[in-house]
Amino acid sequence: MALPRTPRARHGLAAGALAATLALAGGGCGADDDFSLPDWDAPGQNTRVGDLMIRYAHLAEPTGDPWQPGDDVAAYVWLYNKGGGSDRLVGASSPMAASVDIVDSDGKRLSDGVEVPENDLVELEPGKDHLILRDVRQVIRGGDATEITLRFEDAGSATFGIQAQPPVYDESGAPKQ
Repeated sequence: MALPRTPRARHGLAAGALAATLALAGGGCGADDDFSLPDWDAPGQNTRVGDLMIRYAHLAEPTGDPWQPGDDVAAYVWLYNKGGGSDRLVGASSPMAASVDIVDSDGKRLSDGVEVPENDLVELEPGKDHLILRDVRQVIRGGDATEITLRFEDAGSATFGIQAQPPVYDESGAPKQ
């Protein structure tokens, strides 16, 4: 096939190729085809259970020294429900901690869990509802990983790896506080 000779024709060809590339890339492949979310540059692990996508699951980065046995460590995750109805995150556990609580932005335990409405994204993040690993059992440095299990009312449970984010360092090489 010969390439077009005029700038306008080349521009049209390039635009068409770009559109085709974006359509193919945006469509994804594999089991998550019907679960396309924008491509965020976020940390963490991804998995799914039933109609729920679990994205960017990670432990808070240690500030200063590593997390120590007995510390409470925040965990963050995004939940996207592409199902036929709402679901609810009702519990979590980890072998790294004595317990895992679902808490509100003030750290108060949410006994009813967190609703995950149909076709909606719920961000369990700092300043919002999130998870807390209570009384961790060992030292956790940035980059260390463990397992966590999330339990949903309808979708069931998902067990997957979760990693502590490496600290962010300032210009002097010291961890930012």
